[in-house]
Formats: sequence, structure tokens, C-alpha cells
Amino acid sequence: MDWFSLLAAGYMVYVALAIFLGGTVYRVIRWQKGPRHTDNQDHPNTSGSEYPVSPPQSLSRRGAQIIIIALHATGLGLFLGHTRIFGDVKLAINILGEDGLNNIGNILGTALGLFLLVALGYLLLRRLMASRKGYHASADYLLLLLVLFLALLGNYLRLTKPFGLYDYRAYVASLVALSPAFPEAIALSPARWLLTGHVLSANLMLIYFPFSTLIPTICSFIRKLVRRNK
Repeated sequence: MDWFSLLAAGYMVYVALAIFLGGTVYRVIRWQKGPRHTDNQDHPNTSGSEYPVSPPQSLSRRGAQIIIIALHATGLGLFLGHTRIFGDVKLAINILGEDGLNNIGNILGTALGLFLLVALGYLLLRRLMASRKGYHASADYLLLLLVLFLALLGNYLRLTKPFGLYDYRAYVASLVALSPAFPEAIALSPARWLLTGHVLSANLMLIYFPFSTLIPTICSFIRKLVRRNK
């Protein structure tokens, strides 16, 4: 593992996870101890004008909800797909077989990845057009660019398949063992820089998240759900 990959896709993973977990807990506790406002004031950006993944204001409320749900469902689906690097569920293997599971994963992963890439590109274009009207929010650009870069590299790795599933598992196993290293198939390939960039952008997103406006948004949303279910 070269020195840059060791830092960006090795030691930085632990730093990013520590900041993500510690920062998120701190922000949630701080939010809980902060002053309470009305539901409409819990988070001023939830109207959509400053939320990084908000749909156009011209859409109906129902259409806006569908787009937001689709984006978050896509992210959740891709996250669940990445859990295969930790191992396969025996029930899924027994029903579909490893080849069948790989085929389904490739189809769904590619479709979700391309949808996410198109959606993020559209949202970034929307932000650029909004900036021409006097709207500026650097945090929006930072988040969108990080996710866009992450999705772009992830799609390229999935479509070109420079590494196999077991190569990724060997890399993740080294992280779990606190001894980060690329297996030979990755370390000797020029495509290792793509994987390093993919992991680096994921690390930066984890570091950014606790300091973003998403935490009070999520907390307010959960609190509203709890109120409705009482």
C-alpha cells in the first residue's frame, strides 16, 4: 500500500468514523439541550430552498416528497449493497446462489448508481443556476460535490469491475484487523487510485456530516413522527 492510499484509505477511515460517531452524538445531545421551537421553526432550511437535496420549488408537495424519498431510498439501497463486502446472507445464497446474487446486485447497483449520478448532477446544476440569482451556500456545493464524486467513482468501479468481490473483502478485513492494506490484486493495479478516491470521498462525507444541517433536520423529523404516533 503506497503512502497516500495508506493515509486516505487506511488510517483516515478510523479518524472519519471516530469524528462521525463522536460528532453526531455531540450534535444530537446539543440539539436536545437547546431551546425548543415550533415544528416550522425546528429547522429553517426544511422548506427546501437551502436543503442540498431539495427538489425544485415549482414541484407539487407530493412530487417533492416522491423525489426526496427516491433519493434517500437510493442511498439506503446502495449502502445495503455495500454490506456484501462483509459477507453474504446464507438464506440469500441458498435461494439465489452466489452467481444469481451477483447478477441481481450488478443490475440493481448499476441502476441505482446511475439514477443517483443523474439526480446529483441535476441538483448541482440547479444550485449553479440559483447562484446566478443571488443565492449562495457553500455547504450545498461541498455536500453535492462530495456525493457526486463518490457516486462517479463508485459507478466507474462497478461498471469496469477492476477488482473482484473477494479483493474488496480482503481490504475491508485488513481495516477490521486494524492493519490496513490492499490485497495484491488491488495494490498492483492502476485502478487502486480510483478505489482510494472513492474511500477518501466517503471519509470526507463522514467527517462533514456532524457539522452539517442534516442532524437537526433529522432530529426534528423524528420528533414530529413521535408526536404523530402518540
